[in-house]
Amino acid sequence: MSGKHFNVHEVSCCIKYFIFGFNIIFWLLGVAFLAVGLWAWSEKGVLSNISSITDLGGFDPVWLFLVVGGVMFILGFAGCIGALRENSFLLKFFSVFLGIIFFLELTAGVLAFVFKDWIKDQLKFFINNNIRAYRDDIDLQNLIDFTQEYWECCGAFGADDWNLNIYFNCTDTNLSREKCGVPFSCCTKDPAEDVINTQCGYDIRAKADAEQKTFIYTKGCVPQFEKWLQENLTVVAGIFIGIALLQIFGICLAQNLLSDIEAVRESCLFT
Repeated sequence: MSGKHFNVHEVSCCIKYFIFGFNIIFWLLGVAFLAVGLWAWSEKGVLSNISSITDLGGFDPVWLFLVVGGVMFILGFAGCIGALRENSFLLKFFSVFLGIIFFLELTAGVLAFVFKDWIKDQLKFFINNNIRAYRDDIDLQNLIDFTQEYWECCGAFGADDWNLNIYFNCTDTNLSREKCGVPFSCCTKDPAEDVINTQCGYDIRAKADAEQKTFIYTKGCVPQFEKWLQENLTVVAGIFIGIALLQIFGICLAQNLLSDIEAVRESCLFT
């Protein structure tokens, strides 16, 4: 008696569990980012007073954790469950979402290259806006201090940008002890000092420009960032290319798994 033989398609276990394993790590990282963001808001009392989210004049770094964490959580969940349950909808969602992110990154890179001057102006506006809100939020304050210390800069284009802050400006109406000063993160560091002198910037801008250079960084953070970018262009480009390749690889794997799933379903219909 002759028997009929059918070519039975199978879903690749290797691709399936690779996507699952990769995305569960991605999902857990997203949960961690969200947890850190919500914890930071809880410590600042934002969760008990939601309206205070709009009170801060500058950028709240917690938003970075929440947005990045949210995107990682959604992507990781869709990829993880989609691969494990062989769910076509979630895998398609994963591919499309990842494709949109890749397209937005590519568009942002092209626009940043074409509109360099506009980007520089926006960066200056962003830094100056956060200088105004320096004392309003501890996370923003720490971010600005880290930036000025890391790039050895002060203000957007110079120390005088700190005139925008009500505590550091040199106006006659300013009664603050920090009048005509800068934050300690603008001060040049002495390797021999173990303890940070948080008052090193007091009254420093009341001195002559030549004397200021001895005590504080006089270059702005925008030109220092440009200089750092030029010096580390290969590393930065390598990171972005690596991220892009990872995204393309993820899309290809998801599409491959989708093809396997649909091939199995079609073969089941004809058996």
